[in-house]
Amino acid sequence: MASRGARALLSLPKRKLNASSPLLRPPLPARGLSSSPDDAPSILGNVGFIGLGNMGSRMAKNLVKAGYNVAVHDVNGDAMKIFSGIGVPTKKTPFEVAEESDVIMTMLPSSSHVFDVYTGLNGLLHGGNLLRPWLLIDSSTIDPQTSKKISALVSNCTLKGKRDGGGVPMMLDAPVSGGVLAAEAGSLTFMVGGSEEAYLAAKPLLLSMGKSTIYCGGAGNGSAAKICNNLALAVSMLGVSEALALGQSLGIAASVLTRVFNSSSARCWSSDSYNPVPGVMEGVPSSRNYEGGFATKLMAKDLNLAGSSADEVGVKCPLTFQAQEIYSGLCKDGHESKDFSCVFCHYYSGIDEHKGN
Repeated sequence: MASRGARALLSLPKRKLNASSPLLRPPLPARGLSSSPDDAPSILGNVGFIGLGNMGSRMAKNLVKAGYNVAVHDVNGDAMKIFSGIGVPTKKTPFEVAEESDVIMTMLPSSSHVFDVYTGLNGLLHGGNLLRPWLLIDSSTIDPQTSKKISALVSNCTLKGKRDGGGVPMMLDAPVSGGVLAAEAGSLTFMVGGSEEAYLAAKPLLLSMGKSTIYCGGAGNGSAAKICNNLALAVSMLGVSEALALGQSLGIAASVLTRVFNSSSARCWSSDSYNPVPGVMEGVPSSRNYEGGFATKLMAKDLNLAGSSADEVGVKCPLTFQAQEIYSGLCKDGHESKDFSCVFCHYYSGIDEHKGN
């Protein structure tokens, strides 16, 4: 079943925290909190991470590096073996993750995968309306509507074994920006939707995997922010690629035109940090035949999410649908695994700067 391949779990070690640090607060009251990090109780508890793909595996490893006790689950046996090989416990199902975790993180490919991991057979909510985890965080890029539905399901649950009479688990949608390189480096940006209380509680955990967190408002707003960000990124890349390809046809070297852009009003991330022209910038996908980076198929998926959301709320988004058509076409032409900046060569027929005209 395709959705299984997306699942992965992490249960993390105790992290040493100063009493003055912001803490993830489980529903059970902390006892005897000492100012000494060595004496700090297990405030964070066990963290389960579900989804060990290109992004999730790197995020999970950064949690391990940060000192958490980590346990992982993924239906991809090879992904599980990598973690078991470094001493990280593995679990067979999302439900097993939930039964042993205080905090859950998921990083999955699509809305259907997320919904299945939460509500499917042996999913996180398999135990009915009783949940062990007090905080659940989904970092997948999915539609805001699914994020809201899952948040509502979680809010209808009750915490297992509560001793203080408290009792409703919290849910955050917290997709990321930065891609595989930022996931590796622990420099992701998290866009977070849900209650502000849950956001503040989760912030130390998120900063173990990223450099910044932005609170976007209620449930679904993190997912909304992510698809809007990627929509702007797609349109920006198309604009830069189109202008550079036109410039080449008019006799201007892409490297020269890039300098013009980056010193003028056209400057943007797609021109100065992720240039799509081979031979103009080192260390980006265009310098290595568009390998690595953010796959065209993922950009097409995110544009589909943006288009569906636009239709649902009745907003005119012509550039969204034009970009969606272009990136879907690239996928059909066999470029789905190439970085999305390949649009410069494979749609606009731009020229490698090294090869010239």
